[in-house]
Amino acid sequence: MNEHDDQTDGFNYEEMVEDALRGVLRRALEKTAAEGLPGQHHFYITFRTDAPGVTLPDRLKAQHPESMTIVLQHQFYDLGVTPDEFTVTLSFNSRLEKLVIPFAAVTAFADPFAKFGLQFHVGLDDDMDELDDEEFEDEDDDDSLMRHENADDHPEQAGDGEDDKGGDNVVTLDAFRKK
Repeated sequence: MNEHDDQTDGFNYEEMVEDALRGVLRRALEKTAAEGLPGQHHFYITFRTDAPGVTLPDRLKAQHPESMTIVLQHQFYDLGVTPDEFTVTLSFNSRLEKLVIPFAAVTAFADPFAKFGLQFHVGLDDDMDELDDEEFEDEDDDDSLMRHENADDHPEQAGDGEDDKGGDNVVTLDAFRKK
């Protein structure tokens, strides 16, 4: 079945699956906005800065003309979630900046502590980069990512004796797409 057939018969399953998977991100952010991040959970969220509806300061847009990854961990403020977008205030070079990010602009979401990730197709570019699993395994070595931490978090507990729950769980739609 080609893309034309998906639209002809009235069902665009790829779009339905993308919407459902974005719902996972939305629910994780809603829970975080209401309760904070539990334990050592933290989120990497990569989004297209050139997508419609994305609002960020001009200087950040100039530094990241196509995409940007933010990390929600200990210091983030005013996290708000609507059905179509989320807003968050983060510190960049000691300046608090509010970002507005439509869910449709998000290309990847990961919670390294849970070894869980999602990758999304954004219609702006036909050859989106693949999610780099190693980028999320050793986040301390990557200075290019912006780390933002939640100020009211408790000190992290040592993770010794943690059981691996079956390895990484990165879900991509490519596994289900017919070529």
